[in-house]
Amino acid sequence: MSSSLVKNQVYIIVLDIEGTTTPVEFVYKTLFPYANRKLKSFLSKHFREPEIESLIQQLYSQHQGDERQGLQPSAWIDDEHNESWTRACVEYCKWLMARDSKSTPLKSLQGKIWEEGYALGELHGQVYVDVPPAFSRWRLQKREICIYSSGSVLAQQLLFRSTSYGDLTPQISAFFDTRIGAKTETYSYRKIAEALTHNPLDLLFISDAVKEVRAASDAGMQAIICNRDVQAPQSEEAKTFIHSFDEVFPG
Repeated sequence: MSSSLVKNQVYIIVLDIEGTTTPVEFVYKTLFPYANRKLKSFLSKHFREPEIESLIQQLYSQHQGDERQGLQPSAWIDDEHNESWTRACVEYCKWLMARDSKSTPLKSLQGKIWEEGYALGELHGQVYVDVPPAFSRWRLQKREICIYSSGSVLAQQLLFRSTSYGDLTPQISAFFDTRIGAKTETYSYRKIAEALTHNPLDLLFISDAVKEVRAASDAGMQAIICNRDVQAPQSEEAKTFIHSFDEVFPG
């Protein structure tokens, strides 16, 4: 890890999830396929609940926006009482998922589906082996830990609450999702610093995504690229570069 990191000024560590705390395979081979499989049955069961109705309406509004932009999403009939309303939402959600969309209502809906999966014991959160000791070490150093992910806050909490290492959420001070802003936008990181009532320089952001690290750095945060591939060469895009949390404030 580069000496450019101002160690004594890092009071809060903000972490990405996918590829940083958690294997990418868990997200793309477990969570996303699960949501895809359960989407139709979940909406058929819960579509009349106010929270789910609101998410469906948000998705419909987004669908209209996609059509205006000429993106050609799956068809959606403008009739909330039509029997095809739920089916149209399912198809649109699958269209969004195929595009790896960061849509906020989609992420919220996925979180609700995963909530049932965790409750049924069909899902269990996964983190890299170096994550739990790093959390304990950083907390002993009086540093706060926060999470910033494209997945909903609910989805984040479910993941860290159900790992094989136990419930890690008591060690996490705050969760942020795309409601704060897109992860590639500089203003999102300024808003996080503001929400935590700290100068951006007091925060260290760690992610496997170069564009996210660049945005955090542009906002004034300290930032590290995390590449779990130990064979990967050091990136010139980041001031610091790690393969493991063992390298971040080891003692």
